[in-house]
Amino acid sequence: MTDPAPADKPRLLPLRLKGVCYQRGDQVLLDQVNLDIGPSGKTLVLGPNGAGKSLLLRLCHGLVEPSSGRIDWALGNGDSAQQRRRRQAMVFQRPVLLRRSALANVAHALALQGVPRLERGERAAEALDRFGLLPLAARPARVMSGGEQQRLALARAWALRPEILFLDEPTSALDPSAVKAVEDAVLTFHEAGTRIVMTSHDLGQARRLADEVVFLCNGRLLEQTPAEQFFRQPGSPEAAAFLRGDLVW
Repeated sequence: MTDPAPADKPRLLPLRLKGVCYQRGDQVLLDQVNLDIGPSGKTLVLGPNGAGKSLLLRLCHGLVEPSSGRIDWALGNGDSAQQRRRRQAMVFQRPVLLRRSALANVAHALALQGVPRLERGERAAEALDRFGLLPLAARPARVMSGGEQQRLALARAWALRPEILFLDEPTSALDPSAVKAVEDAVLTFHEAGTRIVMTSHDLGQARRLADEVVFLCNGRLLEQTPAEQFFRQPGSPEAAAFLRGDLVW
């Protein structure tokens, strides 16, 4: 299996959030979040609607800046913070795709990463093939089905060879067969050594995929614990109520 992270690059060291807050007007959406993301495994971020799950991923990915606190990428071997950030990718609930073919969408992402022109076509085709989309290489991305678009977003991420992949509810609104295809893709990344951080509202999916669970409620981080322990014996009343389906927010 091809590793999306080249062997000559050092493994990503932990991502650390220290006292991270995010405020919009008078509303505090994330409040004093302290979180360590280690170098391996699959983290599922759970919590009720409005807990701050998507916002947490956007902060980690660098799409928004915290109102206070720090987000640190541990560096090594001469890496700059910018280089570390370039070695990550994010897949959204609704894929952001260009008005181009499937192949051109992947090639464009490679161009933005500075990949030489002569390499782009081969790497883009390999990524499409990895996720069963090579026969659709010439199809306009925006006329593909929802499941195909999400697999295209994953193929684009694969081509970038990220060390860490953020996924924001990538299977919401997909049918069961498309959900399975996306989950299989997530496992493909994991097996190749990519660190996974994913939000989900689907407890069954979390049970299938998670190595650890991060639980948010009302913008506060209440638990970061191994998945088996979280589902067997949650450590907070809010998490227990969430698992019972009794937590209304």
